[in-house]
Amino acid sequence: MRKLILYSAVSLDNYIARPNGKVDWLEDPDYVKPKEDYGYHKFYETIDTTLMGNGTYKILEDFDVPFPYPDKTNYVFSRSKENEDTEFIKYIYGDIIGFTQQLKETAGKDIWLIGGGQINSELLNHDLIDRIILTTFPIVLGKGIPLFNGEVKESKFELVESQHFDYGLLQLTFDKKQ
Repeated sequence: MRKLILYSAVSLDNYIARPNGKVDWLEDPDYVKPKEDYGYHKFYETIDTTLMGNGTYKILEDFDVPFPYPDKTNYVFSRSKENEDTEFIKYIYGDIIGFTQQLKETAGKDIWLIGGGQINSELLNHDLIDRIILTTFPIVLGKGIPLFNGEVKESKFELVESQHFDYGLLQLTFDKKQ
């Protein structure tokens, strides 16, 4: 069975974005070493599918760059059926949990749960997240979009790897406790 991996950057106060969805702090030269990818490319090679909420996708669209995952199968969860599929993404409406369970049972590489906070919470509450990889930036945002948005149930994970990078970034990898 494929693993669903929540791979995200967070602030010290556990936000994944500012209240307006901006993630400019991820490129702050005080924290980011030029030409360092913090294990991103190694991780990227282990997945062939991405899942994200519509809000997260809209933030990606606002970046002034081409779509970043053109070689992957990309699904965007949305409540509004007014969205149209594009060359790179397919919208999923309705049963997020059932869709994700079925996807995990298909053949392929692992699945990247890009987020946002509401999708993260829903999938965590249904025991569908197998691994969490968090890259913590040494910044307190004070407010923003939390890693888990809404009520979440207690879920146990175990630390399987930690890595410290220059400029104070810390990457922690947790597997769901069996």
